[in-house]
Amino acid sequence: MDTQKPINNKRKRGGARKPLPQTPSPQPHNDVVAPDHDCASVDAPPMGKVMPSMDAVVKVFCTHTEPNYSLPWQRKRQYSSSSSGFVIGGKRVLTNAHSVQHFTQIKLKKRGSDTKYLATVLAIGTECDIALLTVSNEEFWEGVSPLEFGGLPVLQDAVTVVGYPIGGDTISVTSGVVSRIEILSYVHGATELLGLQIDAAINSGNSGGPAFSDSGKCVGIAFQSLKHDDAENIGYVIPTPVILHFIQDYEENGMYTGFPILGVEWQKMENPDLRMSMGMGPEQKGVRIKRIEPTAPESHLLKPSDVILSFDGVDIANDGTVPFRDGERIGFSYLVSQKYAGDKALVKILRNSETLEFDIKLATHTRLIPAHIKGKPPSYYIVAGFVFSAVSVPYLRSEYGKDYDFDAPVKLLDKYLHGMAQSVDEQVVVLSQVLVADINIGYEEIVNTQVLAFNGKPVKNLKGLAYMVENCDEEYMKFNLEYQQIVVLQTKKAKAATTDILTTHCIPSAMSDDLKA
Repeated sequence: MDTQKPINNKRKRGGARKPLPQTPSPQPHNDVVAPDHDCASVDAPPMGKVMPSMDAVVKVFCTHTEPNYSLPWQRKRQYSSSSSGFVIGGKRVLTNAHSVQHFTQIKLKKRGSDTKYLATVLAIGTECDIALLTVSNEEFWEGVSPLEFGGLPVLQDAVTVVGYPIGGDTISVTSGVVSRIEILSYVHGATELLGLQIDAAINSGNSGGPAFSDSGKCVGIAFQSLKHDDAENIGYVIPTPVILHFIQDYEENGMYTGFPILGVEWQKMENPDLRMSMGMGPEQKGVRIKRIEPTAPESHLLKPSDVILSFDGVDIANDGTVPFRDGERIGFSYLVSQKYAGDKALVKILRNSETLEFDIKLATHTRLIPAHIKGKPPSYYIVAGFVFSAVSVPYLRSEYGKDYDFDAPVKLLDKYLHGMAQSVDEQVVVLSQVLVADINIGYEEIVNTQVLAFNGKPVKNLKGLAYMVENCDEEYMKFNLEYQQIVVLQTKKAKAATTDILTTHCIPSAMSDDLKA
């Protein structure tokens, strides 16, 4: 299996720790890899090559404290990591989001300095794996010139990756060329955005380091690498269009709002019989809509089996690609990702042999089972020893390990892979575990089973379930679970037993703070 991994260098305490978030395929990991001993500073740049400013590259030290998703009322033991970053205009520093995930403290050190400066997080873009930092101490900015961004490189353009990878404390430089430009799977954000594949050696700790062109301008951020028995020296870089989208999003909104999506699942139309059956002419090309996200702002405009012919005036091929520079093609999701949340796009469709055009409003993705909870502590609710949680990818990984996409219950995996949220606040709520007590005898073996209804009322989200239980004045509480299973408790006895159970397990509250509001 191809394995991509975020590449910050972790220094862990308290035993083995689980890897950073990942998509089901490819699977990232944070195994320590051997450093590239060929990494060396370049003393004499070749003719025509401008030496980039190394002083703008900084080392990032982060102390992380991850939530404990299986025991959501507490956190895991803290650990440290090191990665790279670089100074840009406006007294700001760019690095990777996974380098500062669940941070409790971040410090930056300049090249040749022995001082670490406390940093503040301005924005974290989970989907694009970029974080924006600043330092309040003016001394940090003395003698540092911000890097300038260059354009998107072309194939075989030379690139130089600079950072602080594992294997030493000084700056390291590796060189290579751009070997591929396409829509990549961003492992940390579980998204697909434009990315560069390069053949420069990128090792743990390089995360957040800049990639330079021959002109000395920054053309990307190193963020993940490919680990496979048949592949060597394959690294991935976040290109400038994605970086500038993140920065402009932050500057215009004062926060990171995200990359929008069209809100549809589509099917290729490469089969001629399929195209003919959809009423497409010989010259018409496009992709067929399979499903539409109910949470998309204008989901009522499009319908299943509509054929998307073009997006903002750009024709879409039967394989879902659009023209991209000379002699290149790229997935049409690239056009969508160039937009901002709330923007509109002109979409031309074919419906019942009739061509229609709609101005579609674009929005960010609302996942039924989110890939991240964006730095917030996990939600939970406890009554009579029954622990209820909202399912997320970090929760599944905590419960079932890095192979959660194979080991988790089939029903949950189906919702993770194919489920669509019917509303922006919908959650998959599970009875995650039972804290054994006299009140819950016979229910001890129920684990990670979805809660469908409470006293006959559907469970839409965890907050709704907590509200219904807290305000229940009926004689019995009845929870309808997946697989036709039920849990029935006497209301007064169950609520009375909760306090003692919380005390026994040293749990400070029966519910997380977000449910109390």
